[in-house]
Amino acid sequence: MGNVEKSLHLPTHSLYAPYIDQDLQNRWWDFGADAYVNTNKHVRLTRPVPSQMGWLWSRLPLSTPSFVIDTEFKVSGESTHLFGDGLAMWITTERTQEGPIFGNKDKFRGLGIFLDTYANSRHGYSFPRISGMIGDGQTSFDFGNDGDSQVFGGCSANFRRTNVVTKLRVIYIKEQYLDVKVQYKAWDEWTDCFRLENVTLPTNPFVGYTAMTGDVADAHDIITVSTHAAYIQQKEGKKGDGKKSGPIWKSVSSSSSTSSSFSGTLFKLVLLGAVCYGLFYAWKRYAGKNKRGYYGGVGSGTIGGGFGGAPMGSPMGSPAMVQTPRSAGGFGGAGIYENRKRF
Repeated sequence: MGNVEKSLHLPTHSLYAPYIDQDLQNRWWDFGADAYVNTNKHVRLTRPVPSQMGWLWSRLPLSTPSFVIDTEFKVSGESTHLFGDGLAMWITTERTQEGPIFGNKDKFRGLGIFLDTYANSRHGYSFPRISGMIGDGQTSFDFGNDGDSQVFGGCSANFRRTNVVTKLRVIYIKEQYLDVKVQYKAWDEWTDCFRLENVTLPTNPFVGYTAMTGDVADAHDIITVSTHAAYIQQKEGKKGDGKKSGPIWKSVSSSSSTSSSFSGTLFKLVLLGAVCYGLFYAWKRYAGKNKRGYYGGVGSGTIGGGFGGAPMGSPMGSPAMVQTPRSAGGFGGAGIYENRKRF
């Protein structure tokens, strides 16, 4: 998984057969338009007939800032020369808004990854093709040129009608890189498609899949979605000593982890100091009372007695004071906490 060394599975953004529960719904995903579910096989976004459009969207936003998403998909159809239009994967701030970009709205905000099977114009590369675009919410997609001047990377990959399980892997490390790979040649053989450095996606996006057919058609299926929160391994060492410390696992989700750890340590030290001071103060009082003939103190109860065995209202050091019976028990014996409610 690139530089990702550890990951945590996220059921809220993963999808597996049978896809729906007894109420014909999924707890974490919505599907609509022409999409339907075959509980033994897939979520089919479009059938291989013209003028279809379907979508599948996560119900919850993806809160982890860095992630790995593996998507098993399938594009198939009877035709060997005319087919389309394709499907797209979305990591965007909006969801379930139908439109002209492979079934999703135009002027999207976030990441779109297009698995395009139909060329609208001539290019110096072949189709099917996988490409990526980061939308700012204001720029329209250039349909006539298949977004050629807008996409930031791409690769030609014959993922249609293969005998190999086809998968798309998206790795995003916040403020570092976006890496897209595809499996279509052989099992567990991943082909690098494109990589973008120093990229930042919108926070808390939704994950979605859409597909569309026009005059030409294909079946577009989502089979599984497996999402993980991503962690990387960083090595830290002192400058100039030529040595590196052992591996330190870090989530790239937040730059505030160090400061929060320092704050927690500081709080513990302050709390420890307060406890030590309280014990010292209590010991001084206890020692002073013994000098004046005070008979209460630690150990007068069944569970540690308490500090101060005198009944309320008795003068400190009075000869009339009587040692608290052992049956009084509790922290404080027969002192001021005797009649208060204990939690």
